[in-house]
Amino acid sequence: MDVTPEATGVAQSPRAASISLEGIQKHYPNGTEAVRDLSLEVPAGELVVLIGPSGCGKSTVLRMINRLIEPTAGRITLGDEDVTNVDPVQLRRRIGYVIQNVGLFPHQTVRANVATVPSLLRWPKGQTRARVDELLDLVGLDPAEFGGRYPHELSGGQRQRVGVARALAADPVVLLMDEPFSAVDPIVRARLQEEFLRLQAEVRKTIVLVTHDLDEAVRLGDRIAVLSEGGQLEQYDTPAALLGAPATAFVREFVGADRGIRRLAVTPLDREALEPVPEDAAPDLPTVAVDGSAYDALAVLLTSGRDRLLVTDAGRPVGALSRQRLLDLGRPTS
Repeated sequence: MDVTPEATGVAQSPRAASISLEGIQKHYPNGTEAVRDLSLEVPAGELVVLIGPSGCGKSTVLRMINRLIEPTAGRITLGDEDVTNVDPVQLRRRIGYVIQNVGLFPHQTVRANVATVPSLLRWPKGQTRARVDELLDLVGLDPAEFGGRYPHELSGGQRQRVGVARALAADPVVLLMDEPFSAVDPIVRARLQEEFLRLQAEVRKTIVLVTHDLDEAVRLGDRIAVLSEGGQLEQYDTPAALLGAPATAFVREFVGADRGIRRLAVTPLDREALEPVPEDAAPDLPTVAVDGSAYDALAVLLTSGRDRLLVTDAGRPVGALSRQRLLDLGRPTS
């Protein structure tokens, strides 16, 4: 019997799909308005971050996308498909979901946890095993070493990696992530964020990620949606634009007075913005690679105690940057 995904009646989808929220609302019988009226377009293959204060409806929006919570009003589409017209169980098998505490099954091995959705879809065992090995390797866990372990035998960071692998197992068109890295210590968190950026560069999924950490939002997001009470969309922009030109007083206060420094982290070293290499440049001037950020350059200057550095491409100087020029790059426009 053919038990490939096609034979199970699961619709075959592209590797990523856009998400459209059109006037979605969520009201509860006690009168609480978790989300009053939210419209948002998430382009296919992009990572969009939802951020805002506690109680602003971030997680509610996430759960409405995969219908763990039904919207009171509005329309949610995945690609060209209205999710309210899809069987919710089938829908969730096409959407990866990663939560703060991972939610691994404690009585199952790592391999069995990652294989959860392929097993539900009745993939052939060989195909499932190959996919599990591929994903464990992708998230930096050796299948031979970790596949037979149980969740309690893993560190917090390792469990989170398994959670991401499980969410990607059936090649979902959308990945939803609710505070995925907040339960680990800062050092592990930074490492996981770095690994996740590498992973997203490979898989290019449509991702909606909820966080309360602005630095995480700036580091990971292609776009950031700042929400206030009731799911009110205050601003939806790229990290650089959000930090450089806050659209409302709420956003300005939320991103803080040090937004200029944060902006440097998402400001590339544009060759056109570089100063010419001085003819009398000292041979011991510090350097930074041209593919780094303005923040990287500032860190080099502060560490070296110098007022100028050279920007290099494959070791060859292509321009110079002064400390003042770097500070100008990070200065907000409003």
